[in-house]
Amino acid sequence: MIIRARIVVTMDGPPIENGAVVISGNQIIDVGNFPEVSARHPGKKIVDLAEQTLFPGLINAHCHLDYTCLRGKIPPRKSFADWIRAINAEKAKLSREDYLASINEGFAEAKRFGTTTVANLTAFPELISQIQAPIRTWWFAELIDVRSPERANEIVDLAIESLKSAPNWGLAPHALFTASRNLYWRCEEVARREKILLTTHLAESREEMEMFRHGSGPLYEFMKEIGRDVSDCGDQTPLGRFLGTVRDSSTTLRSARNDKKANGNGQEWIVAHLNELAESDFKLLKELTSKFHIVHSPRSHDYFGHSRFPFEKLRALGFNICLGTDSLASNESLSLFAEMRAFQRSEPGISPDKVLEMVTVNAGVSLDQSPHGGKLGRIRAGFQADLIAVPCSGTDNLFEQIVAFDGPVDWMLLDGKQERNTPAPANVFR
Repeated sequence: MIIRARIVVTMDGPPIENGAVVISGNQIIDVGNFPEVSARHPGKKIVDLAEQTLFPGLINAHCHLDYTCLRGKIPPRKSFADWIRAINAEKAKLSREDYLASINEGFAEAKRFGTTTVANLTAFPELISQIQAPIRTWWFAELIDVRSPERANEIVDLAIESLKSAPNWGLAPHALFTASRNLYWRCEEVARREKILLTTHLAESREEMEMFRHGSGPLYEFMKEIGRDVSDCGDQTPLGRFLGTVRDSSTTLRSARNDKKANGNGQEWIVAHLNELAESDFKLLKELTSKFHIVHSPRSHDYFGHSRFPFEKLRALGFNICLGTDSLASNESLSLFAEMRAFQRSEPGISPDKVLEMVTVNAGVSLDQSPHGGKLGRIRAGFQADLIAVPCSGTDNLFEQIVAFDGPVDWMLLDGKQERNTPAPANVFR
């Protein structure tokens, strides 16, 4: 199949006017100018998207579809600890069926807004076998052992039994304040064995910084109240504590990338948030020879009123930074277009093409398990055939037009198969 569009944005070079992409099965096999591509592949079916712009499907690097049903249910709270209490109260009202409906609703909404891949954290991995994900999904089991750290290994192993029914899966020790050191270690042990990804929430709020650095504050008091051992608080920043935790295990951030180059088996963390960093943290980050991936969620960030996300400093240090929506318990929608616009408002100096990279190229790299390069987020031979198309008026300010797009995405290709959310103009010729 040859897909022709007025403009093809490959994220791998300049946009191609009157461009075409050739698909075989679920992979891209060729891309270029339409007359040249069609001459190289005579006889193939042609799908003409007319005046639309074609580009890679969007990748949500951090979301919680469990909580789609909580949209608008929790107004912003004075403290992060109060928000945790509020979401726990809402979750207590939900049944297994509610969560299934919520996850399915989240998938449908993400797809409607042009998302073709999600990194979804779920607190209920046992539900995965009952869900037919309509888009490419990395399922991460969100793991918490704050009330029973002695069960860390058991909690991880039970989650794995459910996760293995998914084609792509990983583990997500929730955060330093809810997951024990043993739980982090067990997750790393499994990641080495199963060659899977790891993700966690880190340095999200001022209260988390206050808890670990000073041994005080609302989050510290709340965790102490529910029985968490707080003897690890009062001497380090959250980042320092995290690096100490993963460095103490037999897999370290320093060696992970070297291991990956040597045998393709290294694991890299995807870290969500990283809002609260001290000057000493930047020195630690500068010393790392392997950089974890970072996911920023601009609209959720604004909802909580977190400290300014240190984008420029982190980018200058070489970190791969992506965007995600977080959950609808702290956001309005699962639109990555809206997320890109929110990021632009906070970082107006970043060009629109670089913003688009954060939900295509960068996010694809964060989910990459191949030692030879990513297979998501670009239009390139050998990459997965996940594409979307939106109307644009021409090449002038093209990336600005893409980021400004506000509405459902009518046409998409998912794993090489055409999908339509609503009727769209597309002519098929032979």
